[in-house]
Amino acid sequence: MSPSDKRKLIGDLVKEAGFDKCGCAPATRIERAAQLARWLAAGRAGTMAYMHRHVEQRVDASKLLPGARSVIVCALLYNQPEPDPEGEVAARGRVAMYAWGNDYHRVVKRKLFDVVDRLRVLVGERFESKVCVDTAPLLEREYAMAAGIGWIGRNTLVLDQHLGSYFFLGEIITTLEVAVDEPALDHCGTCRRCLDACPTSAFPAAYEMDASRCISYLTIENRSEHLPQGLRPDMGE
Repeated sequence: MSPSDKRKLIGDLVKEAGFDKCGCAPATRIERAAQLARWLAAGRAGTMAYMHRHVEQRVDASKLLPGARSVIVCALLYNQPEPDPEGEVAARGRVAMYAWGNDYHRVVKRKLFDVVDRLRVLVGERFESKVCVDTAPLLEREYAMAAGIGWIGRNTLVLDQHLGSYFFLGEIITTLEVAVDEPALDHCGTCRRCLDACPTSAFPAAYEMDASRCISYLTIENRSEHLPQGLRPDMGE
């Protein structure tokens, strides 16, 4: 089976598994590895000490799976309607939309393993693979951009002109040689609405996030018993 035939087969299997978009990138070192080093050195990771570990694996998929040739990147939408309010509530804490259902790590991994299992039956050659969803030391947004899923916007999220940004990412690193897709192009232009809208001013510059000021970091990754006093008024509900 040719690399192009394998790419088509993978696209079909990913769609049948329920993913909304798929792309393939070479399992090579990312071009912006130096940017991660600068970001870490500037302390932008806050207390996330694990971001300083396994740096070479984060920027090079072949370090996670020896002999890897391709990274299959899949996107799964989690955008959904707002739930109906249950009675009148004077004050209500908000929960991010991505957490309104079952643990996405399990959901996405199950779908990816299903794709791998079916691929082993249909592709006609032996291969090794590694499934990654969020917790693996891999800069998945960089590979998503390289695979054409979307571009990394000024707010550091992967953006697609049709899907938006409300989607999970999952990857299959594999020793299969698969035809790769064209990298996504940046469509942000001069727009800076996302930067101006951030309530805690977590963007010191376009395309750079200071995680220690991000509400997601403050409510998930921050292990302190107290939230920073100066950021509390800006965090809303």
